[in-house]
Amino acid sequence: MDLLTVVAIVIAVVGLGLIVASGRSQRSGREAARLAAIERKLDLVMGHLGIEEPVPTEDPEVVAHLVKGEFIQAIKVYRERTGTGLAEAKDAVERIAHQRGLR
Repeated sequence: MDLLTVVAIVIAVVGLGLIVASGRSQRSGREAARLAAIERKLDLVMGHLGIEEPVPTEDPEVVAHLVKGEFIQAIKVYRERTGTGLAEAKDAVERIAHQRGLR
């Protein structure tokens, strides 16, 4: 095979890889948008029915990390236990720390 053929094959393979990756990215973007829409609708239904999401109780492991000054680890544990996002977990852990006078 000459150099031109090899370069053409490499370009084709890289291009195909980019196309596949792009399709996955678009799909995950659509899935995230669908999930966000479902969550908004569920929030509206729960609000209409007067159902409030239960507030998670303080996890002893989260508090233990806060007592040791391990704020980031406390957020990680909180996220694992509750399934919340980073910003929400950070706010919740800060609230727990403030209530206990740890921060």
